[in-house]
Amino acid sequence: MLYSTEYQSPLGALTLACREDGAALAGLWMEAQKYFGCAEALVRNDALPLFAEAEDWLDRYFAGEKPEVSALPLAPEGGPFRQRVWALLRAVPYGKTVTYGQLAARLDPAGGGRGAARAVGGAVGHNPISVIIPCHRVVGADGSLTGYAGGLERKLLLLRLEGVDIARPGAR
Repeated sequence: MLYSTEYQSPLGALTLACREDGAALAGLWMEAQKYFGCAEALVRNDALPLFAEAEDWLDRYFAGEKPEVSALPLAPEGGPFRQRVWALLRAVPYGKTVTYGQLAARLDPAGGGRGAARAVGGAVGHNPISVIIPCHRVVGADGSLTGYAGGLERKLLLLRLEGVDIARPGAR
């Protein structure tokens, strides 16, 4: 079972989730996000201290501050490959972007080519803790705005909030 709460953000309602022990955030999803939620039932519990911490982090982030990803205990669920990709995402600095290919190269310096970048893209797209684990900072090989499970308009909003100048026209 997962406990959940809802946070109103400039992106719309965000659903936050954690395990019963309330020790670490397990999910943060946007309304109508691709791959929203999980297979387990969500039980509303707005009183958990972890949710207050996460809401404070989000308040500061949306106010233009740069809270550290490490400031919150996170426990995204996924296999070893996804965990490695999500760990790399946590290291992408505020206001900076990285490409799928660059992430793939960090995972496998010997190079896995285009297939590796696609595998990284799959892991990025299934990030269960959006915004906090900054999958919105991943762009196409040419620096263009590419897919985002929360929608390209939300990705653009997050990048602009962080001061990243990226053009929406011609996005793929």
